[in-house]
Amino acid sequence: MLKQRIITALILIGLLIPALFHQDPQWIALAGLVLIAAAAWEWGRLNSLELYPAMTLAVLSLGVCGFLWANDLIIYFDRSFWLFAGACWVLMGCYLIKTGVQHWSRVPLLLRWFGGTVLLCTTWLALVVAKSFSIDFLLSVLMLVWVADIAAYFAGKAWGKHKLAQGISPGKTWEGVAGAVAGVFCLAFIWVNVSAYFAWPSQSIFNRLYTHGYAVFILGLLFLVSMSVVGDLIESLVKRSAGAKDSSQLLPGHGGVLDRIDALLPTLPLAVMLALL
Repeated sequence: MLKQRIITALILIGLLIPALFHQDPQWIALAGLVLIAAAAWEWGRLNSLELYPAMTLAVLSLGVCGFLWANDLIIYFDRSFWLFAGACWVLMGCYLIKTGVQHWSRVPLLLRWFGGTVLLCTTWLALVVAKSFSIDFLLSVLMLVWVADIAAYFAGKAWGKHKLAQGISPGKTWEGVAGAVAGVFCLAFIWVNVSAYFAWPSQSIFNRLYTHGYAVFILGLLFLVSMSVVGDLIESLVKRSAGAKDSSQLLPGHGGVLDRIDALLPTLPLAVMLALL
């Protein structure tokens, strides 16, 4: 299993890192399209769709995102759109976590399919917009999510006693969340100070928040870490409702694409929203 995980991770890194650092945004857009299409297929399968109808959902997601890209319509998704998208994510996240696993099965299937497609397409839009800000900005958001996830895992393993949402994800603890917050604050502190020391004009999410003062910096980071946890919990809720351990087996040793990007689904759009405030 470990060998599988390492091989899959190396392949993903080999594909995504060149796209991330390439100056032409089309490469990260294309990489994002592949991930979003795979995630849409997984979403359909987790929400009662058979193989081919789930593939239709993937094609629909590809079609919507491809149409926006091909016709240069991304520029029309302005600050108001991201504020609306951010508000929707916060309200929806709070509602779903409060109502729990049992309520999910009572949500109409059509609404689940449509809602999932919209959320995935919005994440792809946020990916492209974040890259248009700068490589620095996109990388900082990705690292925020990765560090939060890793720190939460190790803090939860070492000190986890108080369950965060036992009915949704029994393994997650408040100690894990505290570890995620601590890890991200360390990352942000190092990033801001290193960029200042080397007079590096960083456009990272950390520097953008920091320019608005300590209060915005602290609250913004807490908000993003919290919403990354919400994204993880919502995917766990959907999987638990479907009786699935992983969203799929597309990534040997890692589960599915949704398992890898769940925390990014709210965090990327919300980071874009904060950057435009």
